[in-house]
Amino acid sequence: MDPTHIGLFDLAAQRMKWLDQRQTVLAENVANVDTPGYTPRDLPAFAATLADAAGTLRRTSARQLAGAAPELLSGRGRPDARAPDGNAVSLDTQLKNIADTATDQQLVTTIYTKYLAMFQLTLGHGNG
Repeated sequence: MDPTHIGLFDLAAQRMKWLDQRQTVLAENVANVDTPGYTPRDLPAFAATLADAAGTLRRTSARQLAGAAPELLSGRGRPDARAPDGNAVSLDTQLKNIADTATDQQLVTTIYTKYLAMFQLTLGHGNG
């Protein structure tokens, strides 16, 4: 069995790619903190990206839970208030988003590493 074709690894790779792209966008926002008229950007939420890729799930039984509304998954609000020069970048918000993204990257890396170690142990390739 090829461990690179397991759903968790694919999901982790997709999440890391999304987090890397988000970190780039947030860095651009911080770089433009003093640019007149600049509006900060962000990526669509990862959950929305997954929902788009998976398509709409339908309930086959009344006992199944309904999914959350897409607008609740996005977690993105309107841009912050603009400065007199028209710039809408809030440095505090951008730094919080950068810290959140770094935390998410560490979490995905930890899950990936632990799962791989468990997989290797199961196959007898572990250190134990």
